[in-house]
Amino acid sequence: MSHSLWRDERAIEGLPIRLVIALVVGVACLGVMMSMISSLGTLQVSEVDVEPDPEVTGPGHIDVTVTVVDPKGSPVADATVVAKSGTATLDSVATASTGDNGNAELSLSPSLGPNQQEGTVTFSVKPPSGGSYRDQQSNTELLVVANN
Repeated sequence: MSHSLWRDERAIEGLPIRLVIALVVGVACLGVMMSMISSLGTLQVSEVDVEPDPEVTGPGHIDVTVTVVDPKGSPVADATVVAKSGTATLDSVATASTGDNGNAELSLSPSLGPNQQEGTVTFSVKPPSGGSYRDQQSNTELLVVANN
C-alpha cells in the first residue's frame, strides 16, 4: 500500500492550486476588512460652519461675533477663525480663537469697490487639534451692502 501512495501524484498537483486560491480569497477578505476599518474613522468627523453676527453690514468698521458650530449647532471651542477678503475687500486678514462658548470676536473694516453694490467677507476655520472636526466645505459669509 505504501507503493500506491508513493506513486499517487494527485495530492501534490492539487495542493498548490488550493493554496493559491486560499491566499487570493484571504487577501481579498483582508482588503475588504481594512477598507471597512479605515472608513469608520471618517464617519466620526464633523464638518464645522460659522454663524456671523451680524450677517449683513455696510462698509466701514464693525465688530463681528463669529460662532463656530458643529452640524448639530453646538459651539466648538478652541477653533481659530480666519476672515479674508471675498468680493468685499479687507485691509488685512483677521484671526481670532473661539472660547468655551464657540464665539470669536473679530474687528473688521470691509470696503466695496467703485460701483459695487454688495460683496462678501469669507471665513475659514482651523478646528481644534486632536478633535474630530474638519472645515472642508465653504462656510457662511458676511454680506457687505453699500449704504445708499
